[in-house]
Amino acid sequence: MLDSTRTIDDFPSSEAPEPAPADDRPLLDAYSNAVIGVTERIGPAVVRVETGPKVPQARERGGLGSGIVISPDGLVLTNSHVVGTSRQIRLRDNEGMVTDARVLGVDPDTDLALLRADGVRDLHYASLGDSKRLRRGQLVVAIGNPLGFESTVTAGVVSALGRSIRSVNGRTIEDVIQTDAALNPGNSGGPLVSSNAEVVGINTAIINGAQGICFAVASNTAQFVLSEIIRHGHVRRAYIGVSGQSAPIPRRHAVLAGIENKMGALLMQIEPDGPAAQAGVLPGDVVIRLDGVDINGVDDLIRTLDRDRIDRSLHMDVLRMGRLREVDIHPTERKPAAR
Repeated sequence: MLDSTRTIDDFPSSEAPEPAPADDRPLLDAYSNAVIGVTERIGPAVVRVETGPKVPQARERGGLGSGIVISPDGLVLTNSHVVGTSRQIRLRDNEGMVTDARVLGVDPDTDLALLRADGVRDLHYASLGDSKRLRRGQLVVAIGNPLGFESTVTAGVVSALGRSIRSVNGRTIEDVIQTDAALNPGNSGGPLVSSNAEVVGINTAIINGAQGICFAVASNTAQFVLSEIIRHGHVRRAYIGVSGQSAPIPRRHAVLAGIENKMGALLMQIEPDGPAAQAGVLPGDVVIRLDGVDINGVDDLIRTLDRDRIDRSLHMDVLRMGRLREVDIHPTERKPAAR
């Protein structure tokens, strides 16, 4: 009598059943559903930002970018480089409706601008999220009008947090989000959105020649800028009237001065009658400390000159010909950029 109970080990290798292929559909469906959900909720709040005359003349050229409506009464965030100096701005939504808009304020230091759509209410709008809660690897979705193709959606992940990049006027934008969500010209000013359908960044820049390296201004920075513009019409920052660059501090100078700094902010130009000139600061001085904050480069100096130091008398330590000197300086409020 034959034994009918045989295990897999009893079969020749050629007869062993192959493992069933993994079913990726649930995983792909979850990813797709997340992107679809974000697109359906935030897409209607994304607008195309057009600048320049409605009928372009021979010497007049307009610009094109994206924006995100952040309130039902028509507040729109976009990039300052999209707005530029234009006074003729139009917004086009995903249904093709066009409305004029006016500039409430621009902040070239963070490449952000706040607009208000004229004569419209109850618009689709999105909420600004808390960018501090982002994590590397988190899913994000970018929505905008790259190369003029309206309502384009791309998805990727947060590649890095806390980056610093240069704004169009040379100042440093802090706390920038790096993402690999595909961006192209025309995406500028559009939202970077989390899977919770919250705007966590405003897309601002790409690196030419690089693959998948794109940047967005963090939503927490955008929240600060828009609140300053609503209250003051511009973002308040301290001003001392200098221009400079990061420079290494010779070891012998550091030892002689009794400091640990390896870098400082080398002042190249001093504006006449500015706070620095009035304090006796000279070209060639190297700033190493301001108001108790170590200055290890020009970026530190820019970051330290915030609104909390306007109209205050501050101690500033500088190296002059290798010797440490302390000066008292009184920053004033920086004038907003002219339009």
